[in-house]
Amino acid sequence: MKNVLVVKGNNRPDGTSTAMYNTFVENLDATKVNIDTFDVFAQDMPYIGQTLFDAFGKMATDKPFTDAEQKLMDIREIVQQKFSKADVVVFAFPMWNLTIPAALHTFIDYIFQAGYTFSYNQDGTMNQLQAGKEIILLNARGGIYSSGDAVAMETAVTYMEKTFGGMFGMNITEEVIIEGHNADPSKTAEIVENGLNRVAEVAKSL
Repeated sequence: MKNVLVVKGNNRPDGTSTAMYNTFVENLDATKVNIDTFDVFAQDMPYIGQTLFDAFGKMATDKPFTDAEQKLMDIREIVQQKFSKADVVVFAFPMWNLTIPAALHTFIDYIFQAGYTFSYNQDGTMNQLQAGKEIILLNARGGIYSSGDAVAMETAVTYMEKTFGGMFGMNITEEVIIEGHNADPSKTAEIVENGLNRVAEVAKSL
């Protein structure tokens, strides 16, 4: 059976991408796949910065970590273990301020690592170390960014595509995007319902 990791990238109870996450998990068949989840807002995930770099330096010299360094390294290891185990990784996330939430970005920072998701050869070329994984993107954005001038401003799904499909060489097998439900209140219910029906179909196909 495939191992499926579903990553929740929204902590708003009434958020559309929260509904996408719930719908996806509810429609997975536990007799066909092994299901794991991770809520990026439910974990205390320190941002990547000098604390991590200090910890890396101490790893090379076997020096003990500070409490802050140990905390960061522990949650980072949990993220990497869950990600490594998964054959399929599903991200349910909103577009906030044209991009992804900071907590989801931190999750990605924890796996965006030379020697883990990619490596470099002596000539500078790159190896993609986990290219066999499948990625499913479930995104909600209240405006319309799939056409017109707003296309160039969209950096949420685009970032995920470039990171997982481009940098990591993984196969993005499905994308379900619910958009425009805030732009036209008269169509909100219809747009969201159609999108959630598609989410359910994707989950059932695994």
